[in-house]
Amino acid sequence: MPRFFVKANQVQNEIIKILGEDVNHIKNVLRKNIDSEIEICNQDSGKAYHCKILSIKDDEILCNILEEMKEKESRVKVDIYQGLPKADKMEFIIQKSVELGVNSIIPVKMSRCIVKIDKKDEKKKIDRWNKISESAAKQCGRNFIPEIKPMIDIKDIINLKDKYDEILVAYENEKENYIKNELIKLKELKQELNLAIIIGPEGGLEEKDVMVLKENGAKIVSLGNRILRTETVALNILSVIMYELEN
Repeated sequence: MPRFFVKANQVQNEIIKILGEDVNHIKNVLRKNIDSEIEICNQDSGKAYHCKILSIKDDEILCNILEEMKEKESRVKVDIYQGLPKADKMEFIIQKSVELGVNSIIPVKMSRCIVKIDKKDEKKKIDRWNKISESAAKQCGRNFIPEIKPMIDIKDIINLKDKYDEILVAYENEKENYIKNELIKLKELKQELNLAIIIGPEGGLEEKDVMVLKENGAKIVSLGNRILRTETVALNILSVIMYELEN
C-alpha cells in the first residue's frame, strides 16, 4: 500500500491533509480516487495511520484515519557518521542504511576523503541525499524519514559524545575488540539506546583520529578478519546491531 509523510500540523481530529508533490503523485501517477486507502506517517511523531481518501482537490487531499498502525521503529537509534565517499557510494549507503533502520546519517570530512565538496555545493548535495532517504523510507515502510544532516569535520565528533550511550568506531586495524564484545555489554542494558557509528571513507581512518576518539571515550571495534569497502561497512554494522539489540 502506498505510504506518504506529513507534518504534525496536517493531522487534526482524525483528518489528515496531504499537500505538495504528493497530491499530483496520488492523483495522476497512482490514480487513486475517493475511498481509496493509503498509509500516512506523521514524520514529527513517527506515528503511522491506515487512511481512506475523503476528498481530492487540485492542491490538497483529505484523508480519514481508519486506524493507527503498529510501531515499526527500533528501540535502538543509530546515527552513522560516514567519512565522505564518492557520490554514487554515498547514495547507496543512504538508501540501504535507511532500509536497515538508521536514525540519521552525518557526512564527515576526514583526512583521507577523496571527494571534496565546496561549501556552495553542500546544500544541493544534502537536499538530494534527503530525497533519497525519503524515497527509501517510503519504499521500506519506515515511520519517519531519517535525516541526512549537514557535513561536519571529524574533530567535531568528540563534542557530541554526551548525546550517545556509546560511540563505536569501525577500524580495520583493530585486532582484539570485536563489535560483538561491545554489543553484548549494550544488550545487558535493556533500554532504549542511542548509538553513534563512525565509518571511514575509501582510504580509511587516520590512526591519529582514531586515537583522539578513543581518548574521548569511543570504543574502537573490528568487524572481522576481512577489510570491507566503505559502502559495505554501514550495511554490515547496522545488520549486526539490529539483530543483536532491536528486540
